[in-house]
Amino acid sequence: MPKPMLYPVKKLIALTDEQVEQIARFRDEKAIRSEAEAIRQLIMLGLKAAK
Repeated sequence: MPKPMLYPVKKLIALTDEQVEQIARFRDEKAIRSEAEAIRQLIMLGLKAAK
């Protein structure tokens, strides 16, 4: 039986060059392995801050 996907929902988004650079800096500073994980962490930080 196949293992369920950890992140089954996929989204396609458009970003500015500046946003891509900021994500890359965040990823480097936090030593995050993948760009997708860095984006997920930034989304969660933003959602928590919005509460």
